[in-house]
Amino acid sequence: MSVLDSPIPRFHLAVPVDDLDLARHFYGEVLGLEQGRSSDTWIDWNLHGHQFVTHLAPGRSEGIHNPVDGHDVPVPHFGLLLTVTGFHELADRLRAAGTTFVIEPYLRFEGLPGEQWTMFLRDPAGNALEFKAFADDDQVFAV
Repeated sequence: MSVLDSPIPRFHLAVPVDDLDLARHFYGEVLGLEQGRSSDTWIDWNLHGHQFVTHLAPGRSEGIHNPVDGHDVPVPHFGLLLTVTGFHELADRLRAAGTTFVIEPYLRFEGLPGEQWTMFLRDPAGNALEFKAFADDDQVFAV
């Protein structure tokens, strides 16, 4: 079954960026996303089957932070739930690209409900991204 045939609905998300060339490099080269349609003011990306769009919007403000597990988590943020292997491969790819992490990759809630690998970073426009992985999918919504 392909992502397009998945019973889980795909999402569409558009985020502001202040430089499309930097967005093209970060999302296309650093994260390795496939680029779709584009114009002078936006670029469509294939984010693992989800439609993600970067829109040129200079002059926007930064978000808020909330405390989670001893870290200041940037809000708003978005990202993907990956396999544990995929999470570590992406972390290695980001380190190799010289990425500065907001929160370095680590195991959050170790031994507790919702145990997960997580990392936070910002794209060149300041949008916060979180990538995470659960060894056990039953823990995604565990309480």
